[in-house]
Amino acid sequence: MKPFRIHRGRVAPLDRINVDTDQVIPKQFLKRIEKTGFGQFLFYDWRFGTDGKPNGNFVLDQPRYAGASILVAGKNFGCGSSREHAVWALADFGFRAAISSSFADIFDNNSTKNGFLTVRLSESEVGELMRRAQEIAGYELTIDLEDCEVRDDRGFRAKFAIDDFVRHCLLNGLDDIGLTLQHEAEIVVYEKRHPAPAEWARG
Repeated sequence: MKPFRIHRGRVAPLDRINVDTDQVIPKQFLKRIEKTGFGQFLFYDWRFGTDGKPNGNFVLDQPRYAGASILVAGKNFGCGSSREHAVWALADFGFRAAISSSFADIFDNNSTKNGFLTVRLSESEVGELMRRAQEIAGYELTIDLEDCEVRDDRGFRAKFAIDDFVRHCLLNGLDDIGLTLQHEAEIVVYEKRHPAPAEWARG
């Protein structure tokens, strides 16, 4: 997966708490097995009417937030079902990271496995970022995973905590497969010593 080191991008504020994964990507769109193609359905029930036409009222559909790659959201973001598609939809839409005061555990773990960074800041810090994104046109943030810091050009600066192993994987673009392939040489040696069973043994 793509390494995450230092990212600067436009911020979109989602001033809602307890945003569940069924709102992030509704169940009727979970028919694909690929990780791509879900972005167009992100927050579908909030962005589109019953006739399938965009209502134009949702924050992500406002021109000032076009191309946003950092989402700032209320507490307990990603609660609800365990669908990994929620992270896929956010990433496919163009987001690289989300900032909140708290995330649901399963969503947080799914994010890590897909190179999507979740940043926890205090509620007051999240509130300040939300305010700036709403009031300042084209507001941008820099998320520095190397220094574990979020900052802007207007004096905001905040440190965030992250598990060392998770940080290592994100910095180096290592998902579970990537971690396994770090031991490819040992795997090859093992396979040579333990040849595949004969056809009759495989049934």
